[in-house]
Amino acid sequence: MRKYREVMRVYLKAQLAWRADVVFSMIFTVSKILFAWLLWGMIFRERDLVADLTFHGMLSYYIVSSFLSQLEMAGGISGEISARIRNGTLSNYMVLPVNMEGYFTAMEAGVVLFYLSFDLLAAAVWVFVFRIRFVFAHSGTALICGLLMAVMGLFFMVQLNFFLGILTLKYEEISTFLMIKDNLAALVTGSLVPLSLFPEGLVAVMRLLPFYYVTYLPSMLLIGRCEDEAARGLLVLGGWCVLMQGVILATWRKYRTKYDGVGI
Repeated sequence: MRKYREVMRVYLKAQLAWRADVVFSMIFTVSKILFAWLLWGMIFRERDLVADLTFHGMLSYYIVSSFLSQLEMAGGISGEISARIRNGTLSNYMVLPVNMEGYFTAMEAGVVLFYLSFDLLAAAVWVFVFRIRFVFAHSGTALICGLLMAVMGLFFMVQLNFFLGILTLKYEEISTFLMIKDNLAALVTGSLVPLSLFPEGLVAVMRLLPFYYVTYLPSMLLIGRCEDEAARGLLVLGGWCVLMQGVILATWRKYRTKYDGVGI
């Protein structure tokens, strides 16, 4: 664990060299909230409830979901691994005295911890700017489950991106997989629109997938909704994490022999 803490600490400090990224991260968080405020402001002029949410409840959902989606920066993992495999420098990671997946998980944790306060600050500022009556869960169970699910969701996205990255060992070019993943995740995680607005049959299918529990359900739990789904959500997402870990190990063992490193 000490080695992984050091990796996390190094990457946390490394973010200080990319101050512009902090600014843009905050801008993106704000832009999603601004979009929601404009869009739902027009919709709620004609009604009081949408999907059983009030205007301020809907904005609270967008604030939390935008915050969680901005924290999820694991997409760079697949690009880093893919580039390293293609140019023959993955050996840099293979010779480190740490598990490669653990290394990238610790790296992501360091990045997330760095951006955590900035994204939280951006969300908090807009609560006051727009005078949003923020809706927050009053149940300790909902809060704990929501936070735990958010962390597990971030870990699952690390696993998914690590898996897509090592697919380069077989397919050499994974841009199509990444494009499908990015577009699918944007829709089914609920970061664009709450999944409760979708037909119930479609939502029932989404409940079987891990993406439902990455952004949408933790956001709903943190604003005091869907508490009855909390226990099942943790079990389903935990099952997906275990399944993905098995897929990663099997894929790595099968295709690592295809890697021809050209040096360290």
